[in-house]
Amino acid sequence: MLRLSFGGSEDSTHNHVMATIYYDKDCDLGLIRARKVAVIGYGSQGHAHALNLRDSGVDVVVGLRQESASRAAAEEAGLRVLAPDEASAWANVIMMLVPDQVMGGIYAESVQSNLEPGDTLAFAHGFNVHFGEIAPPEEINVIMVAPKGPGHLLRRTYEEGSGIPCLLAVYQDPSGTGRALGLSYASAIGGGRAGILETTFKEETETDLFGEQVILCGGVSELIKASFETLVEAGYQPESAYFETLHELKLIVDLLYEGGLSWMRYSISDTAEYGDYTRGNRIITDETRKAMKEVLEEIQSGAFANEWLAQAREGAPVLHEQRAANRAHQIEDVGEELRKLMPFLDPKTAP
Repeated sequence: MLRLSFGGSEDSTHNHVMATIYYDKDCDLGLIRARKVAVIGYGSQGHAHALNLRDSGVDVVVGLRQESASRAAAEEAGLRVLAPDEASAWANVIMMLVPDQVMGGIYAESVQSNLEPGDTLAFAHGFNVHFGEIAPPEEINVIMVAPKGPGHLLRRTYEEGSGIPCLLAVYQDPSGTGRALGLSYASAIGGGRAGILETTFKEETETDLFGEQVILCGGVSELIKASFETLVEAGYQPESAYFETLHELKLIVDLLYEGGLSWMRYSISDTAEYGDYTRGNRIITDETRKAMKEVLEEIQSGAFANEWLAQAREGAPVLHEQRAANRAHQIEDVGEELRKLMPFLDPKTAP
């Protein structure tokens, strides 16, 4: 294991001093190989977990409804597929990998009644447990193994002999084996090759939602659109605006990924670096920071979770409305045409 020190004192409210990162050598792969694992769902995360577990020598089945569009893909991959209730009854480790908004219903309908003392209920995101949509029995172990990346990357890196980092959390552990089993599971899907960091259901859920809304998805999307619109409205070619505000973002993100902010700034021109320091804080203002805090408070209070689940129960009208509106944005049309001209890309189009 690796311990990282970050400064500050151990009793400091805001400074986390020591993070422990575990690797394959700290994990006993035999623990998960001795269990029967049901992966409920076969989407982005589900397919990667199931295939990586199988290839690591774990006895695994996939739980899918008869009408599931993913059923054929799972069977073609050579996986055994059962109905969710049959899979959870067969298994003693049940990993829930279905969308947040339907997970509570699937748990109540197909999983809850099949849990027995000593079983382990596992998640890759703490949303449903943290916000009370799922309340597991006290005699059940409840853990989280959360890869910090999309499922296709989890699968690809595993096949390449590497992996992506995972978060590990133990919510309740009546058997006393939850942490060790979680490390074993993380190792089996490739996380031990890249590092496994301990956290809590609360921390993972709230920071994950905050990151999605404030920067990774919401913040970046709005910044891209606003900067594109500003250039186009000022009379610049939409194609030039696309390259400057969306296409080149990958180049900057790659630098950030490789070496943080300092490496990115070292790698760009002095002109760009000066502009970064002197203009960036005019875009991210005190009002922006206040809005970030408000978003975090809505996450912490459960207001966002309640809003989203209520929306989902109504068929998610706002989601569908915004999805259609954003796909009709000019930047999407311009980008689609430009990407066709890039032979180094394998252009993707959302269905």
